[in-house]
Amino acid sequence: MQKVFEELTTAFRKNGGVLHEDQYKHIVNKHTTLLEDADIIFILLQASGYPISQLDDEQYRLETCFIPHEEQRYCVIDIETNGSKPGTSQVIEIGAVMLQNGEVIDRFETFVECAFLPEYITKITGIEPTDLIGAPTRKEALTRLRHFMGDAIFVAHNASFDHGFLNASFDRFGLGHIGNPTLCTIDLARRTFESERYGLAYLIDLLEIETATHHRAFSDAVCAAKVMEKSLETLPEYVTTADELLRFSVSSKKERRLQKDNS
Repeated sequence: MQKVFEELTTAFRKNGGVLHEDQYKHIVNKHTTLLEDADIIFILLQASGYPISQLDDEQYRLETCFIPHEEQRYCVIDIETNGSKPGTSQVIEIGAVMLQNGEVIDRFETFVECAFLPEYITKITGIEPTDLIGAPTRKEALTRLRHFMGDAIFVAHNASFDHGFLNASFDRFGLGHIGNPTLCTIDLARRTFESERYGLAYLIDLLEIETATHHRAFSDAVCAAKVMEKSLETLPEYVTTADELLRFSVSSKKERRLQKDNS
C-alpha cells in the first residue's frame, strides 16, 4: 500500500488536491489484485488513515490540501521498545497526544505486554518488567492506537524510527500499513529555528520544556508536541494548509526561497 499512498499523494499535489475518478482508478488499479477493486482500495485507504474523501461528482480529494494547518489534527507519538529492530523487538510503551488548534484534545498512553525486557532498557527508560505484566497485548495496544490515530497526521521526533517500527508492527498483526501523512519534528525544527543539535533531550533543555522524565513514551510525546509548537510560531506566512506544512517540513533552502519570492 505504501506505493499507493505515495503515487496518490503526488498526483493529488499536481492536481490541486483533487483527482477525477479515472485518474484515481488509473493509479490504484496498478496495485489491485483479482480480489480487490478501486472501491475496496478506497475503503482500505481510509481505514489505514490516509486522508482521502470521495466527492459527489465522481471526484476524490486529499483533505490535507484543504484543511488550514491550525485546524488539522496531529497525532504526536512516541514509543519505547525493547530493541531497535521490529523484526526481533517489540513496542513496550506507547504515548500520544492529539493536537488541534494549538490544544491537546485527546491523549493515549499504554504499556504493552512483553515477556523479555533487557536490563539496559530498564536503565534507559525506568520501565520495569513488572510494569508490563497484565498490560494489553501487542495486537490490543496497536489496535487501540490505530483507532486513536484516525486520519490525523502522524507526528514524531525522528519520525522515521517510530513510523517504521509501528508500521512493521501493524503489518505483523494484520492491521495494514500506516497511511497517515507523516511529519518529523526534527525536520520541521531544522527549518524554523536555530539550534546546535536537534535531539529531543537537547531541545528540552534549549526550549526549557517542563517534563516528568525523558525516555518515557507519553512524556516524550508531549515534549515533541512542544517542539512542534515552537516551530509553528515562526512558520512562514505562505504555509497555510496542512499539506503545505508537510511539504515545507522536507523542503530544501532553494524551494523555500522560491516559495517566499512567489508569496
